[in-house]
Order: sequence, then structure tokens, then C-alpha cells
Amino acid sequence: MKQDYFISKNKRLLNVEGIQQFIASSYWGKDRTLNEVKLSIENSYCFGIYTKDNEQIGFARVVTDYIYFGYFMDVIIFDKFQGKGYGKILIEAMLEDPTIKSLKTLALKTKDAQQLYERFGFDKIGDSALWMSVDKQILE
Repeated sequence: MKQDYFISKNKRLLNVEGIQQFIASSYWGKDRTLNEVKLSIENSYCFGIYTKDNEQIGFARVVTDYIYFGYFMDVIIFDKFQGKGYGKILIEAMLEDPTIKSLKTLALKTKDAQQLYERFGFDKIGDSALWMSVDKQILE
């Protein structure tokens, strides 16, 4: 895929209304309001992926303490861009981000994307059908 996109952490570029509509119709964010989405974006470390014409392709956010733990949430690719590899590109960029890369533990919940996240080193937590993590912290 030629580089026909860019990734930004600039929250002013986000299509908040589009993000809210997508999330509110998802299984994990059913009926989430615009105000709730705005507040969650305000309080998270966010990533957007865009076309060269600034149309938003996808979005993801990480709830983090910026030292030890990060929780991947609301990882989305808008319908018209799905199936083109943008989800993998976005997750890879998140994992390569210096702030995220320095975290000791990453976690997420997913009902239907375990295979995608396994490619990036996430493992199932216990016998949970939803929880996955990457744990770089060695406990002795």
C-alpha cells in the first residue's frame, strides 16, 4: 500500500461526530453520547489516521498513566475504509509511539478481533473471552 495516509495525535483533527456515530452503533459503545465521546477523547491519548485530503479513516485511544499501564479503547476504522489494512497500520503506529512503547503493560478487550491483536503480541488473559494484554513487566 502506498503511503496514502497519515497518522496524527492532534485531537483538533478528529471527526468527533463521526467517531461518536460509529461507537454508538458498536457492540461495546452502544448509545454512547456525543458528550461522553468528547470527554473520553479529552481524557485519553488519541490517534487518528487520515487520508492525504484530511478525511478521517480511523481512530483509537489509550487510557494511560503514561508510565506503567495503557488500555487500548475504541479502535475503529470507518466502514468505507475497512478491509484495506488501515487497522493494522493504526495499531502498529500506536505500538511504535514512544509513549506507548515505554509502557510496561498494555491491555484491551475485544469480542471479535483477537487474531488481529495476537499479531502484535497481545495474549489472552486467563480464560477470559475478551481480555488481552502485552505484559513487559517482569515480576519476581
